Amino acid sequence: MREDIIAGRNAVIEALKSDRTIDNIMIAKGDVKGSITVLLALAKEKGIIVKEVDRRKLDQISENGNHQGVIAYVTPYKYVELEDILNYAKAKGESPFIIILDEIEDPHNFGAIIRTAETCGVHGIIIPKRRNVGITPVVYKSSAGAIEYMKIAKVPNINTTIEYLKKEGIWVYGADMDTETHSYEADFSGSAALVIGSEGRGISKLTKEKCDLLVKIPMRGEITSLNASVAGGILMYEILRQRITRG
Repeated sequence: MREDIIAGRNAVIEALKSDRTIDNIMIAKGDVKGSITVLLALAKEKGIIVKEVDRRKLDQISENGNHQGVIAYVTPYKYVELEDILNYAKAKGESPFIIILDEIEDPHNFGAIIRTAETCGVHGIIIPKRRNVGITPVVYKSSAGAIEYMKIAKVPNINTTIEYLKKEGIWVYGADMDTETHSYEADFSGSAALVIGSEGRGISKLTKEKCDLLVKIPMRGEITSLNASVAGGILMYEILRQRITRG
């Protein structure tokens, strides 16, 4: 999957607003209405070249044709180090709030998690270098531009990283439907890292054992599992709620 393009109006606009390096932007010929005018103004302000091309060219470049008439060529996403996430929380004077993804493979889920994490004040997301989707155009599109404001670190080993975070005084929670503790019963008000498992397998057995506490979301229906991004979103908002109400 390509990491040198961003497709979609909102995603490109957010990239323009951030410090992202954009080489050039291509828009479909004749498509200069609505949010495209905002995009063109931002591009002009930053001195970025905008080319009008046939829409079919954009279809060929994008992975799924869902580009909304806009594609930007960018430098590949720059991942951060774990320490950068911790230092970012420290600089803001806040207790660390981190998301750890255990082999999320669906780029739409990853993008949705990034978007929710940004709105909840998460300081950074940690993903494994292997068996986890990276930052792709689909992830950019699904995050609706939130990726530009989220620090993401790739680590060789999730379990080693969890051990390190625990030594730094961060409590590690795992999302798991087989536990007895409901999310509203847990105390998320301090430094917290939330582990979200893969779409099909959930959190791996060893990673579960590394967590300080496993929590589940209350459910009453016949369906016993949720989409990874939905489950993660519910838990992130519970953590945010408690951080606001409990200080």
